[in-house]
Amino acid sequence: MSGSALAVGWLRAIHLLARPVLGVPPDVLTACGVLSALAAIWLTALGGDALWAALAAIVATGVFDGLDGAVALRTGRARPLGAVLDAASDRLTELCFVAVLLVLGAPAAWCAAMAAALLLHEYVRARAQVAGMRGAGAITVSERPTRLVVTAVAVTGAALAPAGTPWTGWPWGTTCAVVGTGLSLIGLAHLGVGVALALGRNGRAGRDSG
Repeated sequence: MSGSALAVGWLRAIHLLARPVLGVPPDVLTACGVLSALAAIWLTALGGDALWAALAAIVATGVFDGLDGAVALRTGRARPLGAVLDAASDRLTELCFVAVLLVLGAPAAWCAAMAAALLLHEYVRARAQVAGMRGAGAITVSERPTRLVVTAVAVTGAALAPAGTPWTGWPWGTTCAVVGTGLSLIGLAHLGVGVALALGRNGRAGRDSG
């Protein structure tokens, strides 16, 4: 199954899940996503069987992230402030994901590098859009779903193989922090190219129209 087919399937599932909660304010769903991400840190710290609950909390964070937008669109309650709150909550939950990796044994330096790379990724995109870029610039390998999956893999691995990752013996947090940092840097480079091309086209279009 292709990535686009998976994306379409995910969106359809989110809109189905949104039907029973159409009466819930989107901001409440956004807040639930943040709370579930914070719960994931606490459950991960408990270890043992609580890691499965942490995994469920991570998945729930992704579901709430989709639900708030779906409910806002379907009920006509989408508004600029809600978009700002959603973006801020996304960054907060992603920092929670990094904290989960830290709890799972990742060195603080790797966690800091991953956090810096993913925040810079989103900052560059946001600034480019303010500067006139239309759309996302580029869909990279380090978008939000990837960050969620990397964290989910770390928690699942720690639950199934507490001794560490095969071949390396590293804690799952370390392995996934290294992978997450690498993907974030690749994604940042990809986005940088996309931003440069998009803004370059906008500049040429402006000169031509002048």
